[in-house]
Amino acid sequence: MAWPRVFRRQAPSGARGSGFTHHHVVVFLLTFFSYSLLHASRKTFSNVKVSISSQWTPMVLNSSEAELYPQELWNRSHLFPSGEAATLFLGTLDTIFLFSYAVGLFISGIVGDRLNLRWVLSFGMCSSALVVFVFGTVTEWLRFYNKWFYCSLWVGNGLLQSTGWPCVVAVMGNWFGKAGRGVLFGLWSACASVGNILGAGLASWFLQYGYEYAFLVTAAVQFVGGIVVFFGLLTSPKEIGLPEVEAEEVSPEEDSHQPLISSADAEEEYEPNYSIQAADRNQPQAIGFCQACCLPGVILYSLAFACLKLVNYSFFFWLPFYLSNNFGWKEVEADRLSIWYDVGGIIGGTLQGFISDVLQKRAPVLAVSLLLAIGALVGYSRSPNDKSINALLMAVTGFFIGGPSNMISSAISADLGRQELVRGSSEALATVTGIVDGTGSIGAAVGQYLVSLIQENLGWMWVFYFFILMTSSTIIFISPLIVREVKSLVQARRARTLSG
Repeated sequence: MAWPRVFRRQAPSGARGSGFTHHHVVVFLLTFFSYSLLHASRKTFSNVKVSISSQWTPMVLNSSEAELYPQELWNRSHLFPSGEAATLFLGTLDTIFLFSYAVGLFISGIVGDRLNLRWVLSFGMCSSALVVFVFGTVTEWLRFYNKWFYCSLWVGNGLLQSTGWPCVVAVMGNWFGKAGRGVLFGLWSACASVGNILGAGLASWFLQYGYEYAFLVTAAVQFVGGIVVFFGLLTSPKEIGLPEVEAEEVSPEEDSHQPLISSADAEEEYEPNYSIQAADRNQPQAIGFCQACCLPGVILYSLAFACLKLVNYSFFFWLPFYLSNNFGWKEVEADRLSIWYDVGGIIGGTLQGFISDVLQKRAPVLAVSLLLAIGALVGYSRSPNDKSINALLMAVTGFFIGGPSNMISSAISADLGRQELVRGSSEALATVTGIVDGTGSIGAAVGQYLVSLIQENLGWMWVFYFFILMTSSTIIFISPLIVREVKSLVQARRARTLSG
């Protein structure tokens, strides 16, 4: 085992401008906060569900309303006859968003590899902010409530927000090499959790003025962020004359540290026709969608991520509602308490990424974390009505579920998009990331509707049983990779023992 070289990286002799610069720091921060803002706007919606539900239903039939004001009862536009119907529609909106988001990810990955990543990311952020503003603020100001209008807006929001993740992962992959990618991307992938915390904080702060102001603030901040990205983000080192990361990863020691499937494994399992190395390395071309799907590990990690993202996004969309509905806690208290799940995910993603860098393998670390996640889900499902204990169990659950989810969507996606078979095509990162995250979003989309149905008919305990099943399925899908990488670790240990 070796210490990740992200902490001891030196510029190769004769390489002008190589090594980390202030440009790397700026890219790290801009991509981090751009995706944080996208997640903040999503989190706002999940954190004001109780308020939206009460606004859409007659208060006399809504268990979430504490008091009845007859003068308001006649003035409201009753979109649904009961709180249960409103809750089911909110779950449907989550599903609609994630399905359109999934479709958009497949498209955005291809577009991102062919157009300027900065333009695509900035356009997605600004236009999505406008949609969120109309959805949550304008409709409430105008007292316009229409199910089909809400659905159409959320389809557009899903498509527009899908430009974010493939673009930011591709930019990060362009700037930061394989050495230490696990811990670096583990820390950077906390952007989603930071966005959740930011969205939860903004929602709780402005909810007292009305949920429309929570949407207004997050949309405004996201729009400003899109403008900053357009004028400040450098998508690749070559834009300012620095060497690309591929040029810095040519030493024999670097090439021997393959975190995923080695070239030998690829030759055994894949046809030579699947190699997409460009004939002219000075003119890299974008990888095709089918070629990206045929890369080693892409399909298995995509299917695994579909199951894991279902669980992770169910916590993301439904945790505040669950705390309010199951324990009777106030919506503002539930919003603030839900932050602990994201805190656990931040710590888990960083620590597990560091361990995977030390081992130089990803799958075994994921397997151990997911096995412990099953136990964490069992424990959290039996949490008592105590905020401190619930927060602790929530953070543990986030550590073992959010951590692996962050690793697959960031570090592993970057590994897959820059493995040896695509060394001649630097325009593969966004496409591969779109495939992995898009497949994951399809699973998450199906899951959100299933969660609302299971909760309505069987109760919250069966929802947690469903989460345990999906977490177990994640392990099953990556089991071939786990076996291969564990064998590789054992063989490497034997070789060191014999040589010593």
